[in-house]
Amino acid sequence: MRVLIVGIDGYLGWTLAMYLGKMGYEVYGTDNGSRRKNVEEVGSWSATPITSLVKRTSMFHDIFKIPIITSTVDVTNTDETYGFFNFVEPHVVVHLGEQPSAPYSMMGPKHANYTQTNNIVGTNNILFAMRDVTPEAHLVKLGTMGEYGTPNLDIPEGFFEIEYRGRKDTMVFPKNAGSFYHLSKVHDSENIRFACKTWDLRSTDIMQGPVYGVVADETTPFELLTRFDFDGVFGTVINRFTAQAIIGEPLTPYGSGGQTRGYLSLVDSMKCMKLAIDNPPFSGEYRVFNQFDRTYGINDLARRVCKVAKEFGLNPTIDNIENPRIEKEEHYYNPDHSKLENLGYIPTRSLEDELRITIPILMKYKDRIEAKKEAMKPKVKWSK
Repeated sequence: MRVLIVGIDGYLGWTLAMYLGKMGYEVYGTDNGSRRKNVEEVGSWSATPITSLVKRTSMFHDIFKIPIITSTVDVTNTDETYGFFNFVEPHVVVHLGEQPSAPYSMMGPKHANYTQTNNIVGTNNILFAMRDVTPEAHLVKLGTMGEYGTPNLDIPEGFFEIEYRGRKDTMVFPKNAGSFYHLSKVHDSENIRFACKTWDLRSTDIMQGPVYGVVADETTPFELLTRFDFDGVFGTVINRFTAQAIIGEPLTPYGSGGQTRGYLSLVDSMKCMKLAIDNPPFSGEYRVFNQFDRTYGINDLARRVCKVAKEFGLNPTIDNIENPRIEKEEHYYNPDHSKLENLGYIPTRSLEDELRITIPILMKYKDRIEAKKEAMKPKVKWSK
């Protein structure tokens, strides 16, 4: 099976490329390098030192004798996108190539407009290229659980049945995005749903919770590790807490710390995406998977990180700080996530087990985290 990964140089993209390559998939990928530039812009870098995409793929081939074919095609460029689709003719397109940070999108009009233009235009170009070049291909698109917000209702997987004034219908569950980034994902979802309905395309829209960890396969050589962002703009909360614990900085939950989300490990994210790839929808179907393992409150996450960190001789503390975001800090949260389980998904690692793998790896790069510790402070506020 020929898989095209858009955003192959990113945290999930590079991991997925290696994961699928080792399993016999024919892997192609493209990345315009924006993640590296954007992280540098906010004064940070990956805790794990990463070489160029060209060197990564070359080392992977040298070690595992498996080719990964990459390019720097920018999917916001229509002609480049069509050209690459004609070259690859993918059976599956895994779209991870978007600006992924809510704080980055809230830095100001330039960053909000960049986020929405990059994300929405890129997705639309992929949809048109699929329509005209590979209409039988399956789009696996990374969305976010943040599209739903935190309603005082159970959250279904994309759709729900509603009765209003004596009539019933199945409709898209209402979205309540919390940033310009999350709004770009909402627009993506509607554009993809429309394309499937209108052009008989097929797509899996993955509403994924925050991912944590640094390896999906413990045999991965250190020189091939994926990136690990820990700053206050691009670092997911567990990864940021882990980095803070390693350098002796207090773990900093925002506000009261009751914000609850669904999380999963890096290896389980890979397993879920493979299940989606291996079990495509039918022509014209737009389906939604809520992709996470367990839900945690932010304070609970901090306590769990502290507990495991102490096993490695660390002694972190917790210091709740002012919340730079506008969000509910105490709320109901109960999303469904049965569709992947019905396909055979079984969680691989608990949060604690993943931390026991991640912490000793990151301790080797303590100096890199220490050098950018100022970047972990929240500098982007939702209010003016």
